[in-house]
Amino acid sequence: MTTEERLENVERELVEAKAQATRAKRRNRWLLAAVTLAAGVFALVWIVAGAANRAQAQGGGVSPVIRAGRFELVDGNGRTCAVLSTFGGGARLALGENRAVLAVGKGGGGLVLCDEKGLPRAALDVEKDGPALRLLDANLNTRASLGVMVTRTPDGKTITHPESSLILSGPDGKVKWQAP
Repeated sequence: MTTEERLENVERELVEAKAQATRAKRRNRWLLAAVTLAAGVFALVWIVAGAANRAQAQGGGVSPVIRAGRFELVDGNGRTCAVLSTFGGGARLALGENRAVLAVGKGGGGLVLCDEKGLPRAALDVEKDGPALRLLDANLNTRASLGVMVTRTPDGKTITHPESSLILSGPDGKVKWQAP
């Protein structure tokens, strides 16, 4: 092979390499344009979705439904402060590690207030027979009740007291005073 032939081969290879480099640059430009366009569309969707969420949070729109069987409110340390849950066809809201519990079910509803040990100390119930307010001592004996109450006599008879009843009991659970 002569020097001229070798130079022609090198020249041809350089022209082909230059053509490949040009095609590669063109492909890279199109790829860069596609990636930039996709990033722009993604950013636009992100901004629009964020604006919609902020508008809903500020009352500009309302999500039609949020469904769950249980919601928990926790503080900054992860401690549960409130629980909203369902049970047997009803709903229950417990605040402060069950210090206050509001429940509504098929048979009625009620509010229970507990002491620091978790013992019920006051209860307000509304059932089919009517409302009742009970105050309990540390031994869970009803000490005072107002409204519909069911008591038992020493001989085992059951007495249902009307809504207008006020009953005061001693620590032994025996009725000390009542009206009517």
